[in-house]
Amino acid sequence: MPEAVESTDHPPHRPSRQVDAVLFDFHGTLAQVEDPIQWVQAAAVACGHELDRGRATMLADRLVMAGRAGGPLPARVPPHLAEHWADRDLYAHSHRAAYTGLAATVATDVEGLADALYDRLLGPEGWLPYADTEPTLRTLHDAGIKVAVVSNIGFDIRPHFDAWGFDALIDAYALSYELGRTKPDPAIFLRACGMLGADPERTLMVGDSPADAGAVQAGCAALVLPASEPGHPNGLTAALALAGCGA
Repeated sequence: MPEAVESTDHPPHRPSRQVDAVLFDFHGTLAQVEDPIQWVQAAAVACGHELDRGRATMLADRLVMAGRAGGPLPARVPPHLAEHWADRDLYAHSHRAAYTGLAATVATDVEGLADALYDRLLGPEGWLPYADTEPTLRTLHDAGIKVAVVSNIGFDIRPHFDAWGFDALIDAYALSYELGRTKPDPAIFLRACGMLGADPERTLMVGDSPADAGAVQAGCAALVLPASEPGHPNGLTAALALAGCGA
């Protein structure tokens, strides 16, 4: 049975088996959501309001605690949002309803802010790829190794990769809301392998959570990396070493 590998300060040994395909998680692995204060200020501008940094900082703190997509899980989900919260990665309408509903629990005088905050997620301007994302994807592409993005998410992230110029480097997208399966269910990893025409035993999953390590149950190897700050390197060169095409 393949084993999950945790990143360390030392480069991992190259595996004895050949890797034909690499699956990547999206949030926390290839990209990170924008700074919370910038998030709030930009959403407020979309609603016709200018927020000073002090006001934006206070709102950002409260909104992140209430539950921000791409942020920490909320400490409490209001009962009226419980069903949408449970289904957020399976249905687009539930994803929006859950996160706009959580944002709406924070008092603000900016009309429409909850929807504007959510809309920041839907475009590439609300995200920042890690510094080593593009070179890692390009190295794999040039080596002839197939790549898929496997994400628990409630909206289409293909436009993000298009805007960043990464679209030609991704061969397939296995998105939970499109497939009706969420990580760590082995079925979503097997579906991703099928999209690539890859044998799970010759496939590596790279992510940042125990859910990503669920790929081991599908027969893949798994590399779990701690998420870095936006714009910084995220240790993705370790994936290149495991795939046999990097130092």
